[in-house]
Amino acid sequence: MFEKILIANRGEIAARVIRTCKRLNIKTVAVYSEADQEAPYVEMADESYLIGKPRVNESYLNIEKILKVAKESKAEAIHPGYGLLSENPEFAKRAKEEGLVFIGPDADVIAKMGDKIAARNEMKAAGVPIIPGTETAVESAEDAKQIAESFGYPVMLKAAAGGGGIGMQAVHNDAELEKAFEGNSKRAKAFFGNGSMFIEKCILHPRHIEIQVLADNHGSAVYLFERECSIQRRHQKVVEEAPSPVLSEETRKQMGESALKAVEALGYSNAGTIEFLVDDEENYYFLEMNTRLQVEHPVTEEITGVDLVEQQLLVASGEKLSLKQEDLFIQGHAIEVRIYAEDPNTFYPSPGKLTKLELPEGEGIRHEVAVRSDSNVTPFYDPMIAKLIAYGETREEAIDKLTKAIHHYEIEGIKSNLTMLKRIVTHEQFKQGNTKTSFIEKYYLPTVTNH
Repeated sequence: MFEKILIANRGEIAARVIRTCKRLNIKTVAVYSEADQEAPYVEMADESYLIGKPRVNESYLNIEKILKVAKESKAEAIHPGYGLLSENPEFAKRAKEEGLVFIGPDADVIAKMGDKIAARNEMKAAGVPIIPGTETAVESAEDAKQIAESFGYPVMLKAAAGGGGIGMQAVHNDAELEKAFEGNSKRAKAFFGNGSMFIEKCILHPRHIEIQVLADNHGSAVYLFERECSIQRRHQKVVEEAPSPVLSEETRKQMGESALKAVEALGYSNAGTIEFLVDDEENYYFLEMNTRLQVEHPVTEEITGVDLVEQQLLVASGEKLSLKQEDLFIQGHAIEVRIYAEDPNTFYPSPGKLTKLELPEGEGIRHEVAVRSDSNVTPFYDPMIAKLIAYGETREEAIDKLTKAIHHYEIEGIKSNLTMLKRIVTHEQFKQGNTKTSFIEKYYLPTVTNH
């Protein structure tokens, strides 16, 4: 096992990794920007280094600066967390060149799965179900219209190198497609340096269900069941739960086995997630693979009793997986809500001084937090400031604990989405498990409009 690792990230995920490292007696090195110098994770780490100004391209995306700190601090490995450089193949490659262990898959696998078209083709070859769509980049709006007509509207326009919903849009006719193609291509070019677009048949009102996988460097792999992440705003997740409230045991097993097919075909190692869209008949289709730890990993930990960060560290240090598929089972139910510093009506970020933060306590309640009272929530980073996780023996018990916790959660000084989360988890459709990707549009936004 490693003696010291550097965490190339910030906020609650940096704190989360540090917590497991402390338990395993692994020393931690944190990096921070000028905007984060008073962040809780900076104090939690054994060593902390300032790496630049607030903007991510001047700090958290500065590969050479981070590698320099890793070498100077004598860290043996780098944990990339999620977001930022976590799925940057150049970062993984450079770390290896510098004699550091990248706690994640190989750079070539990250690159392959980061290209949506290449990923689709890989999954198709591996026998994983995919949504009908283009296998190469679409060059123009005219070409896009011809393809859309062959599939039949609606179709989903996507950025080949995209993520976080950027460059993604459902379109219902030629006029919408023509307008959306150029704008989304330009946006993708600005965010990812690649404006290539592709088209998929749109699965109407699906569920977004993902399978957590773990694989070692010795040919062993397991799946740790599913998370349902269907409740989203602007294609970004807000509520996640494990297991799914609707999936049958048969489909769960089939999806898990499909995920393992993908792992085997890729020669994948470490933690990863295969995301699927699932229709009303429980047909499932590959959406994308995230070659890193997910934001929502705590719900899987709660229902399996497996510390995923610990498993990442063990695999990266060369150990064989001690987990066997037949020994893994689902126990209870867990639900996570993401707490954002944002206006709950417009979803616009709400930076500022957090004058009060009081977290509810209780059995089955877990917090992952990036801030504290008196923290400055800056406009430079993702507005998610915390995650609240509730665990119960049943889904009903988890909902009850979560509802009570949200009502006792106190944030002052900035706007937050707590009122939105209260409406979601107390909504009758949520309680019934009718949690499709259209949930917010159908059940929450009308209440905002009429408020």
